[in-house]
Amino acid sequence: MHHNSHTPSNLLPSSSKTPLLHSIALISTLLAPLTGFAQDATPAAVPALTAPGLVAASTIQGADTAWLMVSTALVLLMTLPGIALFYGGMVRRLNVINTMASVVGIAAVVSVLWFALGYTLAFTPGNGFIGSLQRLGFAGMEYLGSSGQVAASHIAPHLPESVFAMFQLTFAIITCALVVGALVERMHFGALLLFAGLWLLLVYAPVAHWVWEPGGWLAQLGALDFAGGAVVHINAGAAALVCAYALGPRSGYGHEPFVPFNLGMTMAGTGLLWVGWFGFNAGSALTADGRAGLALLVTHIAAAAGALSWMGAEWLARKRASLLGLCSGVVAGLVAITPAAGFVTPRGALLIGLVAGVACYWGATALKRRLRADDSLDVFGVHGVGGIVGALLTGALADPAISGVQSSMLAQLIACAAVLGYSLVMTAVVLWITSRFATLRVREGEERVGLDVALHNESLS
Repeated sequence: MHHNSHTPSNLLPSSSKTPLLHSIALISTLLAPLTGFAQDATPAAVPALTAPGLVAASTIQGADTAWLMVSTALVLLMTLPGIALFYGGMVRRLNVINTMASVVGIAAVVSVLWFALGYTLAFTPGNGFIGSLQRLGFAGMEYLGSSGQVAASHIAPHLPESVFAMFQLTFAIITCALVVGALVERMHFGALLLFAGLWLLLVYAPVAHWVWEPGGWLAQLGALDFAGGAVVHINAGAAALVCAYALGPRSGYGHEPFVPFNLGMTMAGTGLLWVGWFGFNAGSALTADGRAGLALLVTHIAAAAGALSWMGAEWLARKRASLLGLCSGVVAGLVAITPAAGFVTPRGALLIGLVAGVACYWGATALKRRLRADDSLDVFGVHGVGGIVGALLTGALADPAISGVQSSMLAQLIACAAVLGYSLVMTAVVLWITSRFATLRVREGEERVGLDVALHNESLS
């Protein structure tokens, strides 16, 4: 989610304001110290926010707010039901309910912890590494209709903070939910929920602060991450790899065929991800403008290119195309365009999608064999590899004419390495903490019966 430093065009003073409005604005500005807050009729006179705080409700832009509310719903749709269907269709029949319960449970845990603590750690000014506690414990987010004020973030002062914080929550939810793909069919449900809560606060929130809060050290360095190549995908991919190593392979892995329950469900999940990703990337413009429109277009191009190049690689290697391959290629293209969506041209997006499809096919096959981790649903192979490819290609292909921002390949490399390294180390720490309070892995007998019955006493049939 890239934060624009520019003021949206609809917040700029208009030369066509009437003299009467100018007079009212002048009087209200003079009276502001007496009344306690500015009742300014012209948004331009509102001082720039340097931290979340109250603004005049008249400064909120209706079209931008509407688009961000729609985008928030689209991004939540990516997890519920998108990831639940995508992952649920790929696991074996005896673990479908557990996989879906894991996604829903994580969404609930992350939502409560986000407003209690996570949001303020990620999106308030603190130092280069972590935010302050000024929005701790469900604080902020006010709407004071009687006095004409509303809370807004300094990152998006033209939006209600409630909408900005909700939009950011949906990114936190899907990042935590993505990790599930690496540990399906073998982790205790309670341990997973505890892990997800700790990981949100100790891994996701700091990384989001580094990249997306203007004072974050990677933001200061000039790293470009429009909608989450590093924050979401590299971060989740690295965590997934650590979880796969820590839990060990599933019983029978490499010796028994692991038949997916329903690839039709996986395809439905892919469709929801593709559609939801428009909110993910185009919403990250934080305004309903031409840049949001470009982000939507390049997102679609990259998804299609990723599907075609994965299919081509699979055809060359295995002499056939598969539905699962097409779905994986779509996701690979979407992952790789995420950091670049607000910075590249349609031609750049085509190249990113084509490279990502092949790179992620390699990540899910040859690299996976080399790493010897049972990353069950290829979270690192697709999200980790795709995130790195996208972040580096953002550095190479970003067009300054689009955003007015110059890219630095060195900054992109540092961001990739920093997020990868931090997530690898801190995920191991979070797993260790979790293991002090809960058993991570189910017993072999429970694994054989399937987690649906063993952990939830539910089954599909």
